[in-house]
Amino acid sequence: MRISAIIGLILSFIGEDSWPFTFSQKDLLFSFIGFVVKLIVLTVVFYIAGRLVVGRKRAKFSDAFVISLFGTLAGTILNLFIPNYWLGEILSLIVWLLLIRRYYETGWFGALAVGILALIVMIVLGFLVGLLLGLLVAMELFLL
Repeated sequence: MRISAIIGLILSFIGEDSWPFTFSQKDLLFSFIGFVVKLIVLTVVFYIAGRLVVGRKRAKFSDAFVISLFGTLAGTILNLFIPNYWLGEILSLIVWLLLIRRYYETGWFGALAVGILALIVMIVLGFLVGLLLGLLVAMELFLL
């Protein structure tokens, strides 16, 4: 009861009369699975980028996990409750940089370097996974 009252208060504050959408169990399950997969992938990406930029002593796997968890949650909440897409994305980027700066014990330029390198690592991993799936489909080992 309290949660619905808090959500109603927040939504009335931003000008919505009711929750803008409802979730089925299937939607919630797929959202949860997507969240877990995103968390695992981002943890590995931030760990690799952190090790390359700030070094082995300051970039721990547990720190990469915390950065990924809090960054994903903050980004989701900001994009959910801020109606302007670009404002939510800019605030989300600032939160990511603050988390990297805090947990990897680096400055703003170090956090920015970790973020840029994480983006590059994510693009390379995406390319390699796409290439692998394309080869498996071409060899008829993986049917879509």
